[in-house]
Amino acid sequence: MDGNWDGLRADVRQTIDELIASGRESGVQVAAYLDGEPILAVQAGIADRATGRALGADTPVWSASTGKAVTSTVVHVLAERGELDYDLRIADVWPEFARHGKERITLRHALTHTAGVPVLPADVTPEDFTDWDRMCAVVADAEPIAPPGEVKAYHAWTFGWLVGEVVRRVTGRRVSAVLAEDVAGPLGVADELYLGVPAAELGRLARVEDRNMAALFDYASANLPNFDRVAPAGVRPGAQVGSRADVLAADVPATGTVTARAAARMLAALIGEVDGVRLISPARLREATTLDGPPGPEWVFGQEATWGLGYAVDDDGSFGAAGSGGSLAYAYPELGLTIAATKTLLGAGDGDPMEDLRVLIRDRVTARR
Repeated sequence: MDGNWDGLRADVRQTIDELIASGRESGVQVAAYLDGEPILAVQAGIADRATGRALGADTPVWSASTGKAVTSTVVHVLAERGELDYDLRIADVWPEFARHGKERITLRHALTHTAGVPVLPADVTPEDFTDWDRMCAVVADAEPIAPPGEVKAYHAWTFGWLVGEVVRRVTGRRVSAVLAEDVAGPLGVADELYLGVPAAELGRLARVEDRNMAALFDYASANLPNFDRVAPAGVRPGAQVGSRADVLAADVPATGTVTARAAARMLAALIGEVDGVRLISPARLREATTLDGPPGPEWVFGQEATWGLGYAVDDDGSFGAAGSGGSLAYAYPELGLTIAATKTLLGAGDGDPMEDLRVLIRDRVTARR
């Protein structure tokens, strides 16, 4: 295959430049790896509109639920080492979690959004999110909406504490530490791939802002009966949370703070080898990305949803995650391709430019295979 990707890079840059010039975007990063090698790393715009600081390739951006792909990867690396089992009953390592009949919920249920505990108290605050023990106590005391495995319900926030506390109880380390030591560190991106961001690194981050996500959340609140139960008004997954230094510094592992190039590199090391590092075996990759049953209606949004073990799995053969506001990180194992994008201006409702770029990159690579 021809290894010259200059045309693709030029087209991606032109698209990003036009988005920024129009005011639709403020800062964007897009990156791709093919067969373990970077073929694309384009960034443009500013990291912070208040200061005019430029967005660099190494500037981490809060990327909402794209972080679920990062947290899920931590789980699979630990499982590869024999430290975790997907069918581990959560209450076996976290006894308090067994309250209200939750003793049969497994890590697999948590990863596939079928644990039945997506709901948060209506009065939860961003300050609560900074207290790991408090949020784990909230989740432990939650009453399930259904028996485990029976209802697909997007665990927008609780996913992070469910999975992260299992990791902590089993390994004795916070999930952010496992990420840094066992995933990001070996890949050379420990300063670009975060769950909780070290306080000393907060000044490097981009600052996310709302474009029109808040309006979309208002619409969802008014029209989706379960939306506010999963994302209460004080902690909707947008700029009101993602721009707060205290939340960014905390482990809230349903979300992440990443660069596009680091996210693409991480996924590349899941589907193949990157500079001598492969995170999991091909057999585990297949298990992690196999659908957990047929597509079915999802409890929060009402649309059909398909998940593997922590990753969304799409019809085009990709797996990964996308975050509210427009970030994404996806891998195409059959193509040997990974793609990630971050952005600072959180928007929705008038197209999805990062998804459009994902499709462009995928189709260009497919055409040359």
